[in-house]
Amino acid sequence: MRNRFTLAAVLAVAALALTAVPAGAAGNPATGGPAGKSCGEIRLSGSLPAPPAGTAVQQTVTIGPDCTPRFGEVRLVPAASPTEAKAASATVSATAAPALAAGTVHRLKSWNEMFDCCNIRMTGVYSTSEWTTDSGRISTAATTVTQGWNREPWNAGWSLASATKSTDCLTDCGASRTQAHADFTYKGIFDLSGKTYANSHHSYVDLNADGTATCRFDVQLRNSFIGWNWQRGCS
Repeated sequence: MRNRFTLAAVLAVAALALTAVPAGAAGNPATGGPAGKSCGEIRLSGSLPAPPAGTAVQQTVTIGPDCTPRFGEVRLVPAASPTEAKAASATVSATAAPALAAGTVHRLKSWNEMFDCCNIRMTGVYSTSEWTTDSGRISTAATTVTQGWNREPWNAGWSLASATKSTDCLTDCGASRTQAHADFTYKGIFDLSGKTYANSHHSYVDLNADGTATCRFDVQLRNSFIGWNWQRGCS
């Protein structure tokens, strides 16, 4: 999509704020880092601007050996990135988007994913937006949201518990904002009770009449481990 962000601007305005709740009870070593240490409940949030056309902006935040989140570099990569390819190939459930009106079309994708210490994606929320602009207004906006999660053999693993999506304006808008939420639960090899792990993802897309956009993200983990990492981005 076309916008006024340069490479320097993208890296400068990309912001990430987080809070980490101290570790709780010890969990199963098989799901953790080298020491199998549980880091308890953790909440992370942040935002990224839509990058220049043909690129994607992304960042990884990893839970370090002391249970403190470690920030990876905010990077610009080609738009057809491996992260986006994974989003299209996993177990998903989607909500449909309405047809667009005629005009200048802008497009935006976002991803909000949690991976374990072996870099296996556990849960994720993805959005694809298109909006048309004309005479300083958004003529029509449309956003599709999908959710992905990892399953294990014998009908076990992560499951989608609930998902919602809402958009405040679809036609003749000064701006269009979409909120997508998804709650995931886990019952499988590492916890047979289904009470230890739960991930909640929140993704927000702000579309503007000048063709710019912003992706915002939040994730809440009921329990976490050293080496788990949060991958987020938009293109």
